[in-house]
Amino acid sequence: MAGHSQFKNIMYRKGAQDAKRSKIFSKLAREITVAAKMGMPDPDKNPRLRAAIIAARKENMPKDNIDRAIKKSQGGDADNYDEIRYEGFGVGGIAVIVEALTDNRNRTAGEVRSTFTKHGGNMGETGSVSFMFDHVGVIQYPAEAGDADTMLEAAIEAGADECESGESGHEFICEPSSLHGVREALEAALGEPNSAKLVWKPQNQIAVDEETASTLLKMLDVLEDNDDVQNVYANFEVSEEVLQKLTA
Repeated sequence: MAGHSQFKNIMYRKGAQDAKRSKIFSKLAREITVAAKMGMPDPDKNPRLRAAIIAARKENMPKDNIDRAIKKSQGGDADNYDEIRYEGFGVGGIAVIVEALTDNRNRTAGEVRSTFTKHGGNMGETGSVSFMFDHVGVIQYPAEAGDADTMLEAAIEAGADECESGESGHEFICEPSSLHGVREALEAALGEPNSAKLVWKPQNQIAVDEETASTLLKMLDVLEDNDDVQNVYANFEVSEEVLQKLTA
């Protein structure tokens, strides 16, 4: 089991996301609606819905908004969203995966393709880059949940494959099919997690220079700003020195 986070860059733009709270709420509400519509509107009987609600609560989404999103799923006029994965390459050959929930495939595909092109990249076919990632379940806990040894023991007891601990917190990693079972076991031992979801974890991360990082970050920001895009993953890492220069 690893002792540190090997994909910390997945969520490194958290600060920028905080500045877009209304857009975050909109995306969270869409995920809640889709989860409730695909399964049952009861989070105790719908693991995906429970995970979506946990994520919404961690972003301080009002309970009324959560309830409204669930109710929307049960209405006859509820929007139909398709789950789509786009894959492509950013500048420098960096692999990028984009997950979307859309009610208009043509619109979303066009917008995502345009974003890749405008930032020196190109969108590929499904499967063109996903083989460079592992699709895994990730349950995140804050650093104060416990020390690395305690988390490692909890991971073993819960059936997680590994636990990566660092200054920013703890990440338990498991097979996609085990996500909900591992989350329930960890929740019983450690309390409610910050998040529990499926992610695309890069098998290897490529270090990039300041110019490449700047272009990539701009492209990922535009992608994440798209109303239809839920998650974006890329297999590059930025050094603390470069990151400080870019955010100064």
